[in-house]
Amino acid sequence: MSPSGRAGFFAAVWRQLPFFVWLVALWMLLWGQFTVLSALTGVAVALFVSRVFRLPPVELSGRVNLWWGLVFVLEFIVALVRGSLTVAWQILTPGTPGTAVIGVPLVTDDDLIMTHVAVTASLIPGSLIVDIDRDRRILYLHVLGVDDTASIERQRRAVQHWEERIVRAVGSKAQVEAVRAAATESAEVAS
Repeated sequence: MSPSGRAGFFAAVWRQLPFFVWLVALWMLLWGQFTVLSALTGVAVALFVSRVFRLPPVELSGRVNLWWGLVFVLEFIVALVRGSLTVAWQILTPGTPGTAVIGVPLVTDDDLIMTHVAVTASLIPGSLIVDIDRDRRILYLHVLGVDDTASIERQRRAVQHWEERIVRAVGSKAQVEAVRAAATESAEVAS
């Protein structure tokens, strides 16, 4: 193997390493055992899965901001609790809560960021992703508890807020700047 081929190989391995580690961790979580044996079998399974089910490499930004990651996790936990209580209240009160399917335009066009935003929005009770328009960067959600255009806009801003938090945690510098610019622009429009 030539030096340039070796460097390319190691670069490809380095790019895929987070996903490989995630597969091993997922294997250990599935078995509920954090032992050397489960780690070794996780490595074997991860090698098998990554060789048999070849996926195109996902380009990561290579940037992880731990502070914004922590902010995201804490806000996500609060949103889970708030969403659960809101949906429970809507179930217990008489009448039917208002529902809508809304489109939420995103700033970034990165598939990984878009997927994270979609999963985050779906995990919070009261909203569910029903479609994604990848070309136009629009997420379509079915949301509960909307009665007027103000509550629809509040839901839309909430999803855009999740995009901002995720980009600040794991997005590239260009994506962070794009999200900042969009936030500044929407703040100017709102005032």
